[in-house]
Amino acid sequence: MAEFLKIYEENPNPKEIKKVVDVLKRGGLIIYPTDTVYGLGCDITNNKALERIARIKGVKLEKANFSFICHDLSNLSDYVKQIDTSTFKILKRALPGPYTFILPGAKTLPTVFKKKKTVGIRVPDNKIALEIVLQLGNPIVSTSIRDEDEVLEYTTDPELIYEKWQNLVDLVIDGGYGDNQASTIIDFSESEPSIVREGKGSLEIF
Repeated sequence: MAEFLKIYEENPNPKEIKKVVDVLKRGGLIIYPTDTVYGLGCDITNNKALERIARIKGVKLEKANFSFICHDLSNLSDYVKQIDTSTFKILKRALPGPYTFILPGAKTLPTVFKKKKTVGIRVPDNKIALEIVLQLGNPIVSTSIRDEDEVLEYTTDPELIYEKWQNLVDLVIDGGYGDNQASTIIDFSESEPSIVREGKGSLEIF
């Protein structure tokens, strides 16, 4: 059964963050808050954990469209092909924030993602998520927690999330109520950027 851990976003306790990072390093799955909806994540370098997330989502790992949650844009070239200056400026302006940017994948992607032509990059404006990734030292692979309830779509209450997910994951973070609106997804992998999904992030960043 998963551990339920309260962390305060204004001032995340480093000991609690370390506990989360230890779970990730052991190949565990976590549910954590972002600046949009709660996410299900694991260490990008742990193939067994990646397989577990793919199984939970009912998808083949190599075909899964997971986001890479990064602390900032400094290691972008590990996962993304070189992008032009204007695209980079938009990313700098928008992040951290409620956006997912689809970018052309680099040749240096982790083995399980080698065949992917594009990757989704996220730098959420949430101190808990950013501290986890910073302490872990590499991105976490993430997907949104969706709800089967068509009216709700996204569960915002961490206790309800824990109730539902406690036997599927290793740790659920209570970082306060989540949002019920997902990130705005913008595809920059082609010559012209296109809006894949309009979510919480404003389109005025262009």
